[in-house]
Amino acid sequence: MDWAAFWVTVRLAAGTTAVLFVLGVPLGYWLAASRWRGKWLVEAVVALPLVLPPTVLGFYLLAAAGPGGPVGRAYAWVTGGDRLPFTFAGILAGSVLFNLPFAVRPFAAAFAGVDRRLVEASWCLGVSRAGTFARVVLPLAWPGVLAGLVLTFAHTVGEFGVVLMVGGNVPGVTRTLSVAVYDDVQALDYPAAGRTAVGLVGFAFAVLCLVQALGRRGRPA
Repeated sequence: MDWAAFWVTVRLAAGTTAVLFVLGVPLGYWLAASRWRGKWLVEAVVALPLVLPPTVLGFYLLAAAGPGGPVGRAYAWVTGGDRLPFTFAGILAGSVLFNLPFAVRPFAAAFAGVDRRLVEASWCLGVSRAGTFARVVLPLAWPGVLAGLVLTFAHTVGEFGVVLMVGGNVPGVTRTLSVAVYDDVQALDYPAAGRTAVGLVGFAFAVLCLVQALGRRGRPA
């Protein structure tokens, strides 16, 4: 196994999961609780990566983050000239956008399943909205939130199109396990590709089992 690619993959998956936990939990709760009539538009934007080809999303990210793009110019101004494409920061940004629905949708479903009466009872007892969220809503929705985090981590491990478009294939920087499998096949090194592929299949199966267990745990008896 390409251990450099392994550690890049682990860093990318952990970073994506952490960012989407910070950004996705508030967004998921808003989607679950909001009664705004235009909420469907936000839901459509969140779900867009589910139906959009990864190469298309990667192309637009590459165009926006390039030296001539608005995101690229802003990033260069903030960092003093650094660029996003073909860097770890670039594939992290692409991974966060691509994995948005895999985190936010389970979060929103988990929050929507919390009994509204418990939330209102907490408010009636004088607990603030933030306190109610931290003490009542999040603990009750935690199995669903954890399932979303696990799915996000696992999906990031298997990313290929967005990573290759935005990050290319820089060993130790943007070369992930999925890209390593592609390279091994291109080089006709099928044994190496097979070893990495078997590891990824085993990991995916273990994650699905874990998600199923969390889903059963989160259902009322």
